[in-house]
Amino acid sequence: MEKYTKHTSVAALMNRSNVDTDQIIAKQFLKKVERTGFGVHLFHDWRYLEDGTPNPEFELNKPEFSNAKILVAGDNFGCGSSREHAPWAIDDYGFNTIISTSFADIFYNNCFKNGILPIVVDADTLKSLMSEIAENEGVSFTVDLERQIVSTPAGLQVSFDIDGFRKNNLLHGLDDIGLTLGHTDKISAYEEKHKQQFPWLWAS
Repeated sequence: MEKYTKHTSVAALMNRSNVDTDQIIAKQFLKKVERTGFGVHLFHDWRYLEDGTPNPEFELNKPEFSNAKILVAGDNFGCGSSREHAPWAIDDYGFNTIISTSFADIFYNNCFKNGILPIVVDADTLKSLMSEIAENEGVSFTVDLERQIVSTPAGLQVSFDIDGFRKNNLLHGLDDIGLTLGHTDKISAYEEKHKQQFPWLWAS
């Protein structure tokens, strides 16, 4: 998992509430266990027309939002089923930050496990961020995880809360496997002791 660093990026606007995980990544694409290759299917039913060409009416297809790493969305983002493919698709597409007033619990937790920072703001703040994007599509925001601040060209300084453990994991690029590998010495020492105590369990 990549380390989450301070960055300035285009902020894309998705002014929709209750975006569920089936809209994020439709069920027909849940055929792989790898985390890659799902970005092309992100928001498939909205993103493409029936003939497979990009839907010009879908907001994320606007050229102003190309290469955006920040997604500003409506209430209750990520609701629906618990599929972890949803954050996989978001990450593979290129987003590493989502700003909303609320997230579904399971989706929120899965974001941290996949290097995505979900930022919760109040309704007035979200409205201000959305307005700034709508008035100047292609505008870039700066996200400083260390200081826990989102900055905008209009002068907004939005502070956000985050659990210290999760913050540290994002800053150091640690998922559950990475955390486990950080204890390799202790694991090896335990296994060696276990081999000595119960050699028959380790016989080939």
